[in-house]
Order: sequence, then C-alpha cells, then structure tokens
Amino acid sequence: MPYLNLPGTRLYYEVHGQGPPLVFAHGLGGNHLSWWQQVPAFSERRTCVVFAHRGFVPSISNDDPDRLPHSFGADLITLLDHLRLERVSLVAQSMGGWTALDLALRQPERLQALVMASTAGSLRHGVASQEEAPVVGVHPAVGTRMTAEQPALSHLYASIDALSSSAGLDKAILRRTLGEMATTSPEAVAQLSVPLLGISGAEDRVIPPTAVSRLCELVPDARFELVPDTGHSVYFERPAVFNRLVAEFLG
Repeated sequence: MPYLNLPGTRLYYEVHGQGPPLVFAHGLGGNHLSWWQQVPAFSERRTCVVFAHRGFVPSISNDDPDRLPHSFGADLITLLDHLRLERVSLVAQSMGGWTALDLALRQPERLQALVMASTAGSLRHGVASQEEAPVVGVHPAVGTRMTAEQPALSHLYASIDALSSSAGLDKAILRRTLGEMATTSPEAVAQLSVPLLGISGAEDRVIPPTAVSRLCELVPDARFELVPDTGHSVYFERPAVFNRLVAEFLG
C-alpha cells in the first residue's frame, strides 16, 4: 500500500491508469474510496490519483482535528512533488474544495483545470447553509431522495463515511474548523486564471448551489452546472452525469 511519510501522518494514495494527470480530493464524508465510480471512467485515458486526506482512514494522524485542514493544501502539494506531477487537473468535492483553493492560490501554475463540486472552498461567499433538521436514517450528504431511490448506494456512502469516524476522527470539530477557515476574499479568487467548472446538485442543503455559482461568477474562465434531482454528492448519486460534465470540460 503506497504511503507518503509526512510530519504527523502517513498520507495514503493510489495511482491508476496512464495519460494526463487527474487528481481527486474527497469530501468530509469520504476518503480515496469515494471515487470508485470516477477512476474506472477516467483511468483509460488519464493518470488518476486518489488519496485520503490527513486524518481520514487510512491516512491516520495524531493531529488535533481543528489543525488537520490547515495542512490539506500543503499535503497535496507535497504529494504532487513526490509523484513528480508538475501540472494537473484537479477534481474537488465539498471539503476537498478547501484543499483545491489553497493549492490554486499558492501555486496556480500547478493547475491545468479545476472542478469544484458542491464546494466553494474557503471563499467568503456569505451564503448560509440550508441544512435541515436531521432525519433518522438519512445522511446529510446523501439526502432523502438518494436514500429512497438508491438505498444500496446510500448505505455504501454512509459506510465509507463511518470508516474515519470509527477510527476516532471528530468530524464535528473538523466541520466547524472548515467554516472558520472560510475567509478567502472574493478579490483573491477573482485573480485565478485556471479554467474552472462548478457543479452542484439542485437539492444540496449542505453547501447551497448559490455558493458555488458565486465562486464561478468571480473566476474569469469559469462555468456553472446545476444537476436537477440531486443532493450534495453529485459524483456519487449521479456518476454518469458527473463524469460526462467533467470529461466534456477537460476535453
């Protein structure tokens, strides 16, 4: 199993396929396994890199959860250096958007293209979350529609999510810290020149689509796609649609 030794963690990663590099950064409810519907679709033409963020199984870390996300961007930069990838396309889901935006602002020359899925990253967008009261048996990132229409897929999502929580990761603290880190100014984001695709599910209550569309309005070379009848996890719930949008964007 490939690991990259870093201060405070051993970062787990996998590399699949050959071609232009395509990196995937997962969200709070996932790890490298989350991209099981994307890697087979893209690895025939691209080198796909998936990894588990610091603190997420199997990248176990002793860092306090409120410190973890401050290292995400630097961890990805170090991983790209380790793999000798000078320039990549990056797909980020939800929490992974904090990682992606950090990289984009610190080393914009490393990005060929950026997909921000259900995320505005650390942008100070001013759009309030629309999360509803918890429903028994319904994961917030899955939503009621996916739970009802695709129960097996919903169960798999929850099982992947539970891996890191069961290993001791306090996601409530991590979620709060991510909110506190949403301080990147619109002016800073407007300086980005990377081609950007924003994707949201129309029924997303975790990160409202208006937050992602706001991000896309700021970036000069950006477009926004809204997927109907879908919640927070478009890549998981509607993989055919998600993969088509990403493939068309990357060309």
